Amino acid sequence: MSKPTHQNNLEIKRHEDNIKFLQTEINRLSHSILNLQVRLAKHHSGNGNGTADENGATHVEEEETEQIMRHEKSAAALLCKLKPMKSHHATQALNLALTKDMLGIIGVVASLGRIDDDNLSRILSEYLGLETMLAIVCRTYEGVKVLEKYDGDGMIISSAGIHGLGSSIGNSIKGRFQVICLEDLRPYVGGFVADNPQRKLALPKPQLPNGECPHGFLDYAVNMINLDKRNLLSLTTGGHGLRETLFYSLFSRLQVYKTRREMLLALPCINDGAVSLDGGMIKESGVFALGSRKNIGVKFLATTGESSMPANYIETEDMLKKLKLERTHVTEDMQREQELLDLAKINLSTIL
Repeated sequence: MSKPTHQNNLEIKRHEDNIKFLQTEINRLSHSILNLQVRLAKHHSGNGNGTADENGATHVEEEETEQIMRHEKSAAALLCKLKPMKSHHATQALNLALTKDMLGIIGVVASLGRIDDDNLSRILSEYLGLETMLAIVCRTYEGVKVLEKYDGDGMIISSAGIHGLGSSIGNSIKGRFQVICLEDLRPYVGGFVADNPQRKLALPKPQLPNGECPHGFLDYAVNMINLDKRNLLSLTTGGHGLRETLFYSLFSRLQVYKTRREMLLALPCINDGAVSLDGGMIKESGVFALGSRKNIGVKFLATTGESSMPANYIETEDMLKKLKLERTHVTEDMQREQELLDLAKINLSTIL
């Protein structure tokens, strides 16, 4: 065998070995990617993106109603009491305008989101406070206007609107109550996380002065609320869902950390407040909430009776992206090796 032919054979062998190695790497990466995708899919299905267990869903709804009904003199409790009532009852109790626009009342804040981690649910509920958790959410300002009527002196007409309805069924409302109008909120302007069924907001991770993401950062609170399908899209005429309107307005870029210690170490990059799963709370930059936790009695409930959010959920998503990128690079390397192998074989055939 001549020297050039021997060198060509060695070159062919080297490219073939490289291709085998790269194919093994692609198989390994594909297997790891599949495992992570299965893990995330289980999480999403547990958060209302799969088929819910009817008994579990009923139990959650009952618990949700029960915690709101404890505040029996609230407007939120009145709405819960109306749910099982027939529409003709509301028609008799209300004027035509309110009856017609009841469709514009979306619900109570506490009932519009789900959080599977109980610690996170309690701390976010405490962060918002009882009045906000019991706030009524309307789609348009017309829905807000018909809830309450006033006489010429600006006094509330107790026989009209939601007050009249409450009186007619023996559930009078006491004190003020908060109403949120989706169409009047300034929605989030930006993109969404690609291929995410929950349409999470594509918010950049916080960065310390050294450019690194703070240790213990889990996500922004607005992205840790789970929504059912009907509340993900097109609740406003602008086509915005609850995440980019209601929950972005309530939480803005509130950061969530695993521990209070990690949250405090991240102070240089906390602008819109932060909370930690062990009870730490920063209301806004420079304003700390100290003391013991307060159970406000109303919280966001879980999709099922069990907590299914993995503590390293965000890290899992990041790892999945990195593995996919690495697989793309390895695939490109293998394609180049295949081209070099083909060229080496052509060179050998011309010698022979």
